[in-house]
Amino acid sequence: MEAVPLAGALWLGVLTSISPCPLASNVAAISFVARDLTQPRRVLLSGLLYTLGRTVAYVALAGLLVFGLLSIPAVSNFLQQHLNQVLGPILIVAGVVLLELVPIRLPSSGRLGEAVQGRVERWGMVAAGLLGFLFALAFCPVSAALFFGSLIPLSLNHTPHLLYPVLYGIGTAVPVIVIAAGLSTGASAVGKWLQQLGRVEAVARTVTGLLFVGVGLYYVLAHTLEVI
Repeated sequence: MEAVPLAGALWLGVLTSISPCPLASNVAAISFVARDLTQPRRVLLSGLLYTLGRTVAYVALAGLLVFGLLSIPAVSNFLQQHLNQVLGPILIVAGVVLLELVPIRLPSSGRLGEAVQGRVERWGMVAAGLLGFLFALAFCPVSAALFFGSLIPLSLNHTPHLLYPVLYGIGTAVPVIVIAAGLSTGASAVGKWLQQLGRVEAVARTVTGLLFVGVGLYYVLAHTLEVI
């Protein structure tokens, strides 16, 4: 178990959380979590339940994919022998999506977030966990590229396999956790902090996209073409 892949999984989750589409869901979640500011502990607990819901969704989905692939002998043998060769093109494609060099449109989770939030609003605090679970499954191009194109290969290549989606799920809920903690302690200026996320996301996504393309090219040259 290495620190760099673990930190990478957490970073992928954080980057997902501040991308426009998942951020819209997180903003909706924040409004749900913080609907009763007179009970700070309730706000914080709702934020933690939301995080748990997202994490469970990602772990379940990643577990199905990772262990499903590894349980098929032919696929497992192929991945053991050629994963590094496959990883290069996957990282390049994920980087291209992050850099928005190819326009890809998927249904926005914004409307889904509003609809789901309206339905579960009457279910009490436990509904925050369900909200996180459902929001996690509303993929957009950036979150799909990060999850399927980066996290799944990372989980396949390292053990324990499910620890990586756990860290990813926690990372995707960082804005909700931080703001819920701030609201529970009476902290101010969380609105201004939320407004700055757009600028941070653009820079972080560009840097990560370039890194993915660079690392992907290295893998192609080193493991596929074997020229370095």
